[in-house]
Amino acid sequence: MSGLQERLTDGLYGLGWGTVKKLPEPVAVRLGTTIADTTWKRRGPLVRRLESNYARVVPDASPERLAELSRAGMRSYLRYWMESFRLPAWSEQRIRTGFAPEDLHHLTDGFAGGQGVILALPHLANWDLAGAWVTTELKTPFTTVAERLKPESLYDRFVAYREGLGMEVLPHNGGTAFGTLARRLRDGGLVCLVADRDLSASGVEVDFFGEPTRMPAGPALLAQQTGALLLPVTLWYDDSPVMQGRVHPPIEVPQSGTRAEKTSVMTQALADAFATGIADHPEDWHMLQRLWLADLDPAKDPGRTSKESSEDPEKGRP
Repeated sequence: MSGLQERLTDGLYGLGWGTVKKLPEPVAVRLGTTIADTTWKRRGPLVRRLESNYARVVPDASPERLAELSRAGMRSYLRYWMESFRLPAWSEQRIRTGFAPEDLHHLTDGFAGGQGVILALPHLANWDLAGAWVTTELKTPFTTVAERLKPESLYDRFVAYREGLGMEVLPHNGGTAFGTLARRLRDGGLVCLVADRDLSASGVEVDFFGEPTRMPAGPALLAQQTGALLLPVTLWYDDSPVMQGRVHPPIEVPQSGTRAEKTSVMTQALADAFATGIADHPEDWHMLQRLWLADLDPAKDPGRTSKESSEDPEKGRP
């Protein structure tokens, strides 16, 4: 990305946070829908990638069904952005009533026992809203990580935005991030990680909707090293302004096996929980990047170079 492109990107995000948050909610909703539909009709690379990913989730879907899903997916994606641009201006009451999670007892039971807790989520619906709900309704701060973005000023915007919602944000590529997360968990704290896409190219291979991909090893390793509870969380939208969610039962650490074997088993269990939520609400899975190994391997995707394999230009959100 050139310097001009970086400045333009940063300026557009700044415009969103500075302008959209001032709009009345119905106006912001209509704006998001209009942008989503316009983008969908152009059928650019992001929309095509979204449909390709949905084809794995709904393998029997006709081309017409995939088109319907991708249109709904773009509307869901823009709903995320409209909400996120407006979240800093939401009242505490609006945040409290904006999310309705099921089976919250899995989380609160962990807190009651003084245990550290790891919440692991896929790219479903709006995890920033879920995080704001945790810090507002449950009065519980937590630590997370964010992907380093270019330009640096854009990364700084995301960090400031999430810190403003009550989160401690660590850079994803920082060597000290894992150690800091482990210390927070040993102290009985909460860590929240988006964990359905490996950003390091050294993750754990899992079966996901019948095909291999890699997911980060961090959640499973942290649970093993600290004794923290590992809880998958899935989110979705319905036709109301309230986002829905579910806290899944804890993923247990296997009693036997090497650390690598335990990590593999736990990460597969995490992938299975994610798949359940994504299959139920595929249109709310905002995966606009290549994910499966078949798509990441240039030998199986002749139109993709080795440079693209490590530096995917199809950026979503951190």
